[in-house]
Amino acid sequence: TTPYLVLDETLRAALCLAAMRGVDVRIITPGIPDKKLVYRLTRANYDALLKAGVRIYEYTPGILHAKQTLSDGSAAVGTTNYDYRSLYLHFECGTVLYGSKAVGEVKQDVLETMEQSHLIGYADYHASFPMRLLQSILRVIAPLM
Repeated sequence: TTPYLVLDETLRAALCLAAMRGVDVRIITPGIPDKKLVYRLTRANYDALLKAGVRIYEYTPGILHAKQTLSDGSAAVGTTNYDYRSLYLHFECGTVLYGSKAVGEVKQDVLETMEQSHLIGYADYHASFPMRLLQSILRVIAPLM
């Protein structure tokens, strides 16, 4: 789960390649944005991810600001967004959990969040030409956002 899915090419490729080789990759983003341009940039990543088989959910009840990753019996929870600034520039804090009862609690939270979210299909995502143009521009300036 991440409020800001502002991927660089390396992370986008890693997620796509994982999904294409059969890994169950699911991402939950907010359905209601707190920052409209970042929301547009988040959605600019959907095209490549959906084509690769990544399942994307948008949390519908409100703003989702959780930052957590669940993978193979481990979890990471902290302040790190999936954006360039968080991953490369900021000094973010996070905790990796392995072999802990808390991993099950994180998993339960993710499953409950998915139940309250809308699974995005490729038909749901279709963006108009002006929106695709805006998204292309946003991807170029993504490291600054």
